[in-house]
Amino acid sequence: MNVSHDLSFVSLITGASLIVQLVMALLLVGSVMSWNYIFRKMFAIRRARRQTDEFERAFWSGGSLQSLYQSASNSRDSGALERIFEAGMSEFLKAKNSLAGKQNTDPTAMLEGARRAMHAAYQREMDSLESHLAFLASVGSVSPYIGLFGTVWGIMNSFRGLANVHQATLSAVAPGIAEALVATAIGLFAAIPAVVAFNRYSHDIDRLSIRFESFIEEFSNILQRQSR
Repeated sequence: MNVSHDLSFVSLITGASLIVQLVMALLLVGSVMSWNYIFRKMFAIRRARRQTDEFERAFWSGGSLQSLYQSASNSRDSGALERIFEAGMSEFLKAKNSLAGKQNTDPTAMLEGARRAMHAAYQREMDSLESHLAFLASVGSVSPYIGLFGTVWGIMNSFRGLANVHQATLSAVAPGIAEALVATAIGLFAAIPAVVAFNRYSHDIDRLSIRFESFIEEFSNILQRQSR
């Protein structure tokens, strides 16, 4: 018997019991999906960071807010911060036009309406950025336990098979244990990238969130001065 061939990775998977193979298949599906979300989220965060940098440069360049608002309204590829600005500016202009010519207008009402619109847009953008992070967290936390279940089941079957053997040797036990341990290896392969990506992306999204909130406060101060 060619032991090295029998203990190859492919042979260990094809020779495993049905339950262990189902566990491996579940882990592989979870790993493929998590890698898909990892790359999609990486590109989305990079794009959001780039668009935020570009809009902040345009906003603080000293140009007209009206022209910046028109540009944001006509843009088909606006960023998250640009959409937050557009929501606040739109609400502010609507309130300003509706109160035009009226006596004893309250500037606070215009400002609060703009702030609410920006916070609503902010929540929508954060929901979009945080999408699929929960899946990565679930894969990272659950995959090792699913792999461990497959390992325990495979080892249990190996020892049950020893009941029909008169003399237990390492060569008789090793293939079954090796097949079982593959499930743990696949579980770790699925979990580690998901955990690393979740922690990294959560940090990046938190930094973007701080930038969005800071912009809302700074833009609110500008609107407050214009509403007087």
